[in-house]
Amino acid sequence: MSGKQAILGRIREALAHPSHPEVRTLAGNGERDVEKARAFMPPGGETVEERLQNFARLSEVLKVELVLVPDLEAAKESLNAMREVEGWTRIASHHHDLSDRLVTGLQPDLLWTDDQPGIDALERCEVGISVCEALIAQTGSILVTGKGCGGRALSVLPPHHVVLATRDQLLPDLYAGYEHLRKTYGDSLPSFISFITGASRTGDIERILVLGAHGPKRLTVVLIG
Repeated sequence: MSGKQAILGRIREALAHPSHPEVRTLAGNGERDVEKARAFMPPGGETVEERLQNFARLSEVLKVELVLVPDLEAAKESLNAMREVEGWTRIASHHHDLSDRLVTGLQPDLLWTDDQPGIDALERCEVGISVCEALIAQTGSILVTGKGCGGRALSVLPPHHVVLATRDQLLPDLYAGYEHLRKTYGDSLPSFISFITGASRTGDIERILVLGAHGPKRLTVVLIG
């Protein structure tokens, strides 16, 4: 059997088992539909502690370095420790209340994406430090946008992406993430919206997992509080 025949065979097998009728009829346009859909999805956690446990468990599976710190001072100490161990000499970030308080002073020559540096300048940075819109406990994902998280390239070009987040940004599931975007931006959604689920990877060649194929090979979340 050729590879093409095998793929078509799996498709035919899948089509022979129709999805649940309630799933097929969900349009996602109302709270009732959302609650029905949530019944078919993994739980994200009712409380902040449950969400944190889910996110921590998935972070380990996805090879995300999760750093839990109690306050801003401890977060700054953690960033300083990473800078010393990894020898950061070029750091990229963006202006935000959280990043301004934690990143300023890490390096004499910080690259701010608000100043619209060129792609080449961002590629020369060892680390990109950004905030996020939310953390999704259900999938272990990080929700970022171009408007609120430093543009399109900050989370993609530097080989190490460090995300700054607070406990109140832990949301239970993807629907809560979409609702956050609607409440924050209304009808003027950012042109760039992304759910980052683990470090960039591929297994295309001989099924060998390679990190950093399409973006940063390291992903760290500094969770404050």
